[in-house]
Amino acid sequence: MKVTSIHEAKTHLSKLVQRAVDGEEIIIGKAGKAMVKLIPYDVCEEHRQPGQWRGKVKMAKDFDQLPEDIVGSFSGQGQ
Repeated sequence: MKVTSIHEAKTHLSKLVQRAVDGEEIIIGKAGKAMVKLIPYDVCEEHRQPGQWRGKVKMAKDFDQLPEDIVGSFSGQGQ
């Protein structure tokens, strides 16, 4: 595994990106120690389907009602 220095990576970034796109594993490091790996971006082609959670999640009937003790805590009265 060849480690490319950060300085070399900044100087030759376009070439390194192309090599990564072509399938080569590019390791960038500092002082000879590997720090990051340059890999090609993989675009996810799956599109989200709305409504997949329909019927699976239920809200309590009192969801919008805040108990008085909690209201008091926010206003400084419920201490």
